[in-house]
Amino acid sequence: MLTAQDCLVALMIAVSASDENMRTSELVKIQSAVNMLPIFAEYDIDRMKATAQVVFDLFEQEDGLDALFGLIRENLPERLFETAYALACDVAAADGALAEPELRLLEEMRYELDIDRLHAAAIERGARARHVT
Repeated sequence: MLTAQDCLVALMIAVSASDENMRTSELVKIQSAVNMLPIFAEYDIDRMKATAQVVFDLFEQEDGLDALFGLIRENLPERLFETAYALACDVAAADGALAEPELRLLEEMRYELDIDRLHAAAIERGARARHVT
């Protein structure tokens, strides 16, 4: 069973892996979020490897993305949906470029997490502003 924090990590890893090229800047962003954000204060960092493996295993399956979102909806409290989307946007923006697979996955996240379009735009703009070079 995934914890709420596992769900946040899974979505960050999913965005990073979506273009089949997990860049160092994206991995550093994930590690930084886990090390610094209050939501991860009680998180066992050793769970990250197992959570990443769940994502990778699901991505190998035909309906793996649907299964991932099913796990997320079952285990992530609704109050953290926008947090999840914000973290995913930060990971996607970390390398300074958004590939088409990342954009599609973010779009799917907005739909699956029922993120209001206006809220999503604000979150996306914030991520872009934080990662401009």
